[in-house]
Amino acid sequence: MSNPIAAPIAAIVLAAGKGTRMKSDTHKVLHPIAGRPMLMHLMASVDALAPAKKVVIVGDKAEQLEKALAGSADLAVQEPQLGTGHAVQQAERALTGFDGDVLILYGDVPFVPTATMQAMIDRLNAPDAPAVVVLAFEPADAQQYGRVITDGDYVTKMVEHKDATPEERAVRLCNSGLMAAKSADLFALLARVTDDNAAKEFYLVDIVNIANADGRHCAVVVTDPYDVAGINSRGELAAMEGEWQARRRAQAMADGASLIAPDTVWFAWDTRLGRDVLVEPNVFFGPGVTVADHVKIRANSHIEGATIGTGCEVGPFARLRPGAVMEEKAKVGNFVEMKKAVLGKGAKANHLTYLGDAIVGAGANIGAGTITCNYDGYFKYQTVIGENAFIGSNSALIAPVTIGRDAIVAAGSAVSRDVGDGDLRMVRAEQLVKPGWADRFHDTMRKKKAGK
Repeated sequence: MSNPIAAPIAAIVLAAGKGTRMKSDTHKVLHPIAGRPMLMHLMASVDALAPAKKVVIVGDKAEQLEKALAGSADLAVQEPQLGTGHAVQQAERALTGFDGDVLILYGDVPFVPTATMQAMIDRLNAPDAPAVVVLAFEPADAQQYGRVITDGDYVTKMVEHKDATPEERAVRLCNSGLMAAKSADLFALLARVTDDNAAKEFYLVDIVNIANADGRHCAVVVTDPYDVAGINSRGELAAMEGEWQARRRAQAMADGASLIAPDTVWFAWDTRLGRDVLVEPNVFFGPGVTVADHVKIRANSHIEGATIGTGCEVGPFARLRPGAVMEEKAKVGNFVEMKKAVLGKGAKANHLTYLGDAIVGAGANIGAGTITCNYDGYFKYQTVIGENAFIGSNSALIAPVTIGRDAIVAAGSAVSRDVGDGDLRMVRAEQLVKPGWADRFHDTMRKKKAGK
């Protein structure tokens, strides 16, 4: 989205807070929404701008953020934590020599669209050259938010709710905390911010009032409240999950999928559905799922890390785990589990089956109660089942083992050696028949019970 002749972009992401309201051993910004840590939602939107630099301000649980970011951004430590202005100042060393546009973002505000970030950069580079661009929003209830007082799209004053007059509190335009500024302007203004306030903290918002006092002007960009919703507690995390899911369900239906009971379907951040997909109630998608066209996903199925081909049918009560691949028109039914397994074109496992570390050929039929015994307590082994093979019910395929093309495994067999193409393998103990034994047993037991 960036223009090749535009100034380079840097992003400063504030994530040094303790997140005490979460009451968690996990850093606040690493709590997931739709199966992805909230910080990583934000970083993905930032990455779409192709920034020259990314700096994450860390403090509490810094080691967790370092691991999650895995070298994808510079880290700067804020210790002690003396306010938002002080936090941004900690990025100055990491941005030494950088001359460009700087976005100031928050790790617990995960859903700022890339387009909104670009709009802030565009406004910063408009001919009137504002010193600072403020991102604002208009919530249904302004509550305790700081207000943004404007004249047109110029910011004349930033005021905290507690300090606002009744007239200023009547203004619905609120401060999100997100800003953009040229790097030279940003750190020069921050150097003049003081902690002359009740909290004895250095507030980022003060750079707007300082710039205005210098006779410069600052501008505002307005966005949807959802885009700048912050998450500080488990309740807010759940509320944002709910809002994200509602939007994703609406998008899925707009794109051509049918959700019978939308509120009961849960998507991951990267779930991909084709056209004419039917999703019945109580289906959960974990990360890494791709569903092709004309697929039916029956009720109460759990799917993650799976690829489902055109015309397949899944469930009800199926579980597809990471590495599960269903090729065109394959079918798994009730209480079937797949893990790191491929079910070939038109192959079926209709009920009560476990397929782990397996390759099942096209047209094969897997009978009820079949399991691939893939683990010996130390290592995993693979089962290969050929095209059009028939595996009878209640069979145990003890890996590593190969069942040939068109082979038949008789019901109740425990197969530990390879089966050739077209062969029948029957592994059963010889059946014994004792005529009249059951009748004699019943008579004896009835007399014993009557005698008591």
